[in-house]
Amino acid sequence: MYEIRIHGRGGQGAVLASAILAQAFVDEGKFAVAIPSFGFERRGAPVSACLRMDVREIRALTNIYCPDCVICVDPTLPRMVDIFAGIKPGGTLVQASGKSVAAIDHPADLATLGLCDAMGIALASFGRPITNSIMLGAFARTTGLVSLAALIGALEAAEFRDAGLEQNRRALARGYAETEVLALAPKFVSPKFVS
Repeated sequence: MYEIRIHGRGGQGAVLASAILAQAFVDEGKFAVAIPSFGFERRGAPVSACLRMDVREIRALTNIYCPDCVICVDPTLPRMVDIFAGIKPGGTLVQASGKSVAAIDHPADLATLGLCDAMGIALASFGRPITNSIMLGAFARTTGLVSLAALIGALEAAEFRDAGLEQNRRALARGYAETEVLALAPKFVSPKFVS
């Protein structure tokens, strides 16, 4: 089982991103379940969403405390929330940030880091800091666990109130294309998910 925790702020679409990613996994023949966790339900407050993916049926519907991967859709969030809590040794971080790898705090035993200037792309694409579709593209590029085509298909099935489908398609593709993936030197290496 591969477990993902998405961190963001209310209004950035972290919960919707988990549902879209789950649908993309299902469309590619895997089992997936998305579990939102809100806390304070107001715009700008920290929110998280959990997601499990496997090649077998999933029965666990609890929050994820030891994720294989953390996706952080807001570059300022790590200053307020411990996004790394419980991340497995040899894990993956997909971070929204325009900073260099040297400027990004991360656990010493992190194996893979994906960096995407999602905020810059979001402001150029939508005129607002909504980074969810961009970070889905960054996740696909960083991990290779889901295809860009499956994400676009799941995006088309989702409902968009504020931003158009075509804008989100382009933003997702830019997130994929503009993500820098870095293989780090972890102390421990976790086994890769094999389908």
